[in-house]
Amino acid sequence: MAWIDNWLESRRTRLDIRRDDAGNYLIQRKDRSRTARPILLTAHLDHPAFIVLKAPSRKGPPRSRGVATLEFRGGVHDAYFAKARIEVVDYSGSRHAATITSLDATAKPFKRVTVRFDAPARTGAIANGDLARWLLGAPTISLRDMPPVAAGDAPRSVRVIDTHACDDLAALAAACAAFDRLLKLKSAANVGMLLTVAEEVGFIGAIHAARSGLIPKNARLLCLENSRSFPHDSPIGAGAILRVGDRLSVFSPALTNELSTLFTAHAKRHPQFKWQRKLMAGGACEATAFAAYGLESTCLCLPLGNYHNMSEIDDVARGKRPAIIAHEFVALSDYHGLIEMLQVAVTGLAKTAATTRTKRTASTPHRSLMESLYAKHSCVLGG
Repeated sequence: MAWIDNWLESRRTRLDIRRDDAGNYLIQRKDRSRTARPILLTAHLDHPAFIVLKAPSRKGPPRSRGVATLEFRGGVHDAYFAKARIEVVDYSGSRHAATITSLDATAKPFKRVTVRFDAPARTGAIANGDLARWLLGAPTISLRDMPPVAAGDAPRSVRVIDTHACDDLAALAAACAAFDRLLKLKSAANVGMLLTVAEEVGFIGAIHAARSGLIPKNARLLCLENSRSFPHDSPIGAGAILRVGDRLSVFSPALTNELSTLFTAHAKRHPQFKWQRKLMAGGACEATAFAAYGLESTCLCLPLGNYHNMSEIDDVARGKRPAIIAHEFVALSDYHGLIEMLQVAVTGLAKTAATTRTKRTASTPHRSLMESLYAKHSCVLGG
């Protein structure tokens, strides 16, 4: 959020910026039409991580010092917590390394872990509410050998970035880059950004924005994600993806089909442009949450390696490999392709956008699911 605030500062004179009581951002151009339909590039700001619930104590028996309790917000399989290494970041920005000693997977509303710090004497600055993440090495950019796309194809070398969190920060970065380019175009005056909080615990920020009326009623939402790649179905390095649905639903078909037509035509004019059209049924997306509240939405995503920092997920589930936390990674070519897709989408949609306000589409059967998620986890908002 601090990075977004700094990024917005030099652009503030050209933008209307709203924050709601949950922390969601709505960013729109001042020169937009008040009758044409807004197009919102939507990304979430969070990644699965830990919150300190009980900071380490300086008192008590020596064996209890340097021990803390944290909760984990997000979806990671239990096996990956065993003896895993994390780092807590205190208010000053100092980092404190620790090892997970136990997991309570039944704790509500979120899993809890107990950790022991490497240097107990230095943990006095840690306070309840501090953030922690997996302890991983520095980000790198390198060539990675990837499986062939289809049987009989040759293996591929793909330039990737390995880093602590691609989901959803790589898509957020692509949205910022595309938005900067679109700010220069009068034809894209109705493009904006919607940046949401608490997606990883059940779309809570998105649901809050939909319920509160922060989102313009006739907006068209292009939700951006990083979605788990499957080598022979949604390969990394084969292009960013127009995602037509998730494990819960298909997204707004008219909007999805319009984007598919735009990308197909663009690829014919620019043969080097690569993109994919996939269901990506391995998880759920904010596009489903928005559609549940009658908003027109679809998704564009980056195919993601080591989803939620879990390496070799399928082999771990089958007991063939140990559970190891690792960097997430995406292809740089897919990242730059997503920026290009957003430019094509916004400029193309702007030409066909209705000039009158439209009613929201009817809510879907998933509305009750979203309300249940909100009731369960909206406690994270503002805290």
